[in-house]
Amino acid sequence: MAETPVNPRVIVVGAGPAGIRAAQALAEAGLRPIVIDEGRRDGGQIYRRQPEGFKRSYATLYGSEAGKAQSLHQDFDALRQKIDYRSDTLSWNLTPGMLHTVSQGLAQSLAYDALIICSGATDRLMPVEGWNLAGCYSLGAAQIALKSQACSIGASVVFAGTGPLLYLVAAQYVKAGANVEAVLDTSPALPPLAALRGLLARPRLLLRGLGLIASLRRSGVKVWQGITPLRVEGAPDSGVSGITLRDAHGNKQTIPCDAVALGYHLRAETQLADLAGCDFVFDALSRQWLPRMDGDGRSSVAGIYLAGDGARILGADGAEAAGRLAALAALHDLGDDKGRTLFKEQAPGLRSTLNTMNKFREGLARAFPWPHQQAATLPDAAVVCRCEAVTAGELRRSVHEMDSQEINRAKAFSRVGMGRCQGRYCGHAAAEVVAHAAHIPIEDVGRLRSQAPVKPLLMDVQP
Repeated sequence: MAETPVNPRVIVVGAGPAGIRAAQALAEAGLRPIVIDEGRRDGGQIYRRQPEGFKRSYATLYGSEAGKAQSLHQDFDALRQKIDYRSDTLSWNLTPGMLHTVSQGLAQSLAYDALIICSGATDRLMPVEGWNLAGCYSLGAAQIALKSQACSIGASVVFAGTGPLLYLVAAQYVKAGANVEAVLDTSPALPPLAALRGLLARPRLLLRGLGLIASLRRSGVKVWQGITPLRVEGAPDSGVSGITLRDAHGNKQTIPCDAVALGYHLRAETQLADLAGCDFVFDALSRQWLPRMDGDGRSSVAGIYLAGDGARILGADGAEAAGRLAALAALHDLGDDKGRTLFKEQAPGLRSTLNTMNKFREGLARAFPWPHQQAATLPDAAVVCRCEAVTAGELRRSVHEMDSQEINRAKAFSRVGMGRCQGRYCGHAAAEVVAHAAHIPIEDVGRLRSQAPVKPLLMDVQP
């Protein structure tokens, strides 16, 4: 049995809801954790803080989530003197017992006894012909523009995709005074019964979501459900000019606009867990690979703990509970007396909370399904990988002519996922294209292997 370190060094990656609650639990036990934050300020994506000097109120910036955002920010402000907070710092690689970071071009390697990865999530995207035109953004990018730059992505914006974030960001745009032309949802207006059972696990949140849709309609925004996006209209030299869709009745329509925001739920940022050597399991409901972990956030690798949307997409409330539970599990495993007491007292309640969150997650996945069937109907000329301009036709050719039935083999032949985003925005859709072309289950296609650096970076290399 390994000796318990006298002064254990615990690192938390991420300062969103999960990371903040993890750091808070560690500080309560008397530790001074290092908190690595890629952002300039705490809050993560969902509760991203506006830049210093901006004066918009919490109600204006966060809408129905204003109270939660303010509470999290205030708790973090009170925590600042008890932690080693390193903002604007990228965790770019992970080797046994060592986290590698870079900030302002300067690299540093940090040893740890326990590492709590709260890496969050990014948009999950299904390509549509023309989505590579200027003026086509992800939902997350549209939200960042509003929160961090106080601007709209266009003068006339269409939001398309599915999931709660679609309606939330559209409502935030309306509240900010932007012109939202339409919200186009690929999911049907009436979810299946199995979805309702899951959604009723959190009835207040369900009502809040329905209220967002109602508020958009009251504001005069066209909300169409059960649609199929066909093409983002426009030209390379002028960008987006509209979006063409097939509505729920099968009619083809074009909506003029100068910007489109796309998004289909979220995908977990699992690169660090992958580099750590954590086992992954396939989640059939969401059709994606996720790190294996126990009910308290322990990964398959000793000393590595996972929490928040970087492990399971449970929303901000779920991330807060998961972050605290993972930190308490780490304290327990490190032999910290106070941490073990807190773990024994609080773990059962936190597990119960996460079980409720997971039921709701399953309900959302059934109510707003990932439209994997769209990959089969993408025209050969449609770009799948925007970084490397890889088309659906090129992917299909790699399957039919080079027997690339595994996504990393398809990557080697087509360069899909080799660009700046490293497969974040094209990886899931590319796998669906390969699966359909090869006539095999999506889980047999596998997942893109992570490589360091997890994001492009600049380093100050001294002569």
